Amino acid sequence: MSVIRHINILLVDDHAIVREGYRALLARQPGLAVVAEAGDGAQAYQLFKQYQPDVVITDISLPGSSGLELIARIKQRSADARILVFSMHQNPGFAAQAIRAGALGYVTKSSPPEDLLRAIQEVYARRYTLSADIAQALALEKLGSNRIALETLTVREFEILRLLVDGISNDDIANILNISPKTVCNCHYLIKRKLGVNTDIELTRLAIKLNVLDLLELSGHADFGSTG
Repeated sequence: MSVIRHINILLVDDHAIVREGYRALLARQPGLAVVAEAGDGAQAYQLFKQYQPDVVITDISLPGSSGLELIARIKQRSADARILVFSMHQNPGFAAQAIRAGALGYVTKSSPPEDLLRAIQEVYARRYTLSADIAQALALEKLGSNRIALETLTVREFEILRLLVDGISNDDIANILNISPKTVCNCHYLIKRKLGVNTDIELTRLAIKLNVLDLLELSGHADFGSTG
């Protein structure tokens, strides 16, 4: 008779309704228990320290610092933490950055529920796992050179790039990531040098081309000259 493993989970998503739905799904599975929930990275980090869950399931898009920053913070505190990214983003660049930051798995929210449940077991067993759509996209990316420059960015540089393109100032980025404005400026320069651009306009265009930000997200955060 097989033994059912008991896996305690920290669920991180900024949408309460989404958390409720997936909490209900996980609650129906023998051996899985959501012991804590968080709506942003700061709360998630505190709950991780408090509950020491077996697996952290987090989205990439969170208020303030993203899931990438959360992954990096958790791994800095606990190198053996098991983290699974569960995100709407089907961009293989996001998956690559998540794995680089320390996640063991990446599953898109468009995947069947069975993929998420299987990924939890894989991550708990400390095995790398990707949903089928991301695995295919990553394989296709390897055939081209369009993202080679983007993949040279560190996790911190990628996070700063995401915030820069989102229209956030250097000072605000420094506050969000708890680093000095000088560090942000230095990274800003290095990002442009690595990506081969000279201006922030060129940087934004390249980021859009590489799908660092979805166009809908960009239009939701930028003022395009409304005449209201």
